[in-house]
Amino acid sequence: MSLSITVASGKGGVGKTTISANLGVALAEFEKDVTILDADIEMANLELLFGMEGMSVTLHQVLAGEASPTEAIYTGPAGVKIIPAGISLDGLRKADPDVLENVLDEILKQTEILILDAPAGLGKSAITSLAVGQELLLVANPEISSMSDALKTKIVAKKLGAHILGVVLNRAGTDTTDLTVEEVQTILEANVIATVPDDPEVRRSSAAGEPLVLRSPNSPAAVAIKKLAADLIGEKYIPPAAPKESFIKRFMGGLFGGR
Repeated sequence: MSLSITVASGKGGVGKTTISANLGVALAEFEKDVTILDADIEMANLELLFGMEGMSVTLHQVLAGEASPTEAIYTGPAGVKIIPAGISLDGLRKADPDVLENVLDEILKQTEILILDAPAGLGKSAITSLAVGQELLLVANPEISSMSDALKTKIVAKKLGAHILGVVLNRAGTDTTDLTVEEVQTILEANVIATVPDDPEVRRSSAAGEPLVLRSPNSPAAVAIKKLAADLIGEKYIPPAAPKESFIKRFMGGLFGGR
């Protein structure tokens, strides 16, 4: 039986697409048949994270009736399948968002796990993604401005029948103004199932057009996302061991440390 997971957020800029892309690749590394679809037909950027901009057939063409969903599927790293939304204004003008639900139903028949990178907010495309997805991952930052919009999204998703898998607390740091996990769970009335730390490797991977979990697999954010993937499918994830400091380095540090 196929599983669809909608990755949503209350507002833009919280790192939702980064989570969608890397979670999909991480699941594919567990030998799952995974398709990631960028459902944000207006402000798409999933293809940029994979270095796939300029694809000839995208979701825009599918929604315009100019191509079939299968034609818009591309094989990405680790075997993950990707359906880019398209970033051209001409494609956006032709796309009919009313067709999106039927397209998503058709794609779900062709994959084991479908990850929907939903648009931020509660527009038509976002509502469709929330309605079609069986499970919801809610991405939020540990700041109060992220909470109210995330809560609205969660309430709407529940009314549409989606099951709330939990909250992914993204870009968590050590700032004293950050909300704690307990505070986030109290506000959103949902469990925080993953905490992804603020990590400079995320920006570097995005700039390079490579998934973080492949480019910097041992970085803190990549480790957190791979553990989330393992938890979602009931697999055991063993994080990499911290590199051991060499004897010479420890000896020299002890010898000259007091100087």
